[in-house]
Amino acid sequence: MRASRLLSILTTLQAKGRVTAQALADACEVSLRTIYRDIDALSEAGVPVYSERGPEGGYRLLDGYRTRLNGMSRAEAEALFLTGLPGPAALLGLGGILAVAEMKLLAALPADLRQSAETMRARFHLDAAGWFDDLEQPPALPELTAATWRQAPILMRYRGRADAVERRVDPLGLVLKNGVWYLIGRVGEDLRTYRVARVEAVTVLDETFVPPPGFDLQTHWQANAESFEDTLYRQHAQVRLSPQGMQRASRLTRARARAVAETASPPDADGWCEARLLIESLREGVGVLSMLGAEVEALGPPELRAAMAEVAAAMGRLYL
Repeated sequence: MRASRLLSILTTLQAKGRVTAQALADACEVSLRTIYRDIDALSEAGVPVYSERGPEGGYRLLDGYRTRLNGMSRAEAEALFLTGLPGPAALLGLGGILAVAEMKLLAALPADLRQSAETMRARFHLDAAGWFDDLEQPPALPELTAATWRQAPILMRYRGRADAVERRVDPLGLVLKNGVWYLIGRVGEDLRTYRVARVEAVTVLDETFVPPPGFDLQTHWQANAESFEDTLYRQHAQVRLSPQGMQRASRLTRARARAVAETASPPDADGWCEARLLIESLREGVGVLSMLGAEVEALGPPELRAAMAEVAAAMGRLYL
């Protein structure tokens, strides 16, 4: 147990530079006294770790010191080679860097783990795109990546629901979800989510910004992903679904499938149910209902029912 903790302390210092004793204690879930003893043990073993006093003090390794990863377990080595997504990395402009990093990691691993890691990469592949869709390649992605990395504010022209708008945005992070790229940005004091494919133009400013205190991209995304999806659907349609229509509706987006399931009435004599279907707009609703075909009937609002009647009539004329 202590050997694992010593390795964790060593790799943390190597990765982060200066780290306080309290931060190490919190990360390892031990007392400060234990951390002090561990630091002494590392020093006695010849590891050049030293302390810096003052408000900005902490522990750090001698500049230039590096350790081989010979304390890594087989499972850890294998898991690391499941984290590489060459497609997204290439889109971010990091494909070459990722390849070099993997080669360095392989070179650092002991021989017995090297083969295991290569086998893992050969037998498992992570595909970030959803079914029937390609991974998005938004033209603005490389510029947004550079701005996010530099913490540089941007002037962005964004195509919204109606017209394109211009915004000054602090790019806090990029997220790849089901083959779609999203930008998490700060506008004024608000945190907003933008679909990168709708960014029409980007100007990276020669400035820097400071992220909000305590902001963590993964935590923010997990906390807001579902509510973000819900904000897409500003309207709803009352529909009638056949048994097969109910099955198809369950394969729609998470928010839509949940709304249909939660509002579905008991089946009538023919097995059809009435339910509420979330839609973004009248036009978008027509498209969704058209995909469900003859397994759904629009009951309301009246303008949606009228639009579907026009679509059905047009299709009838086409095939008669």
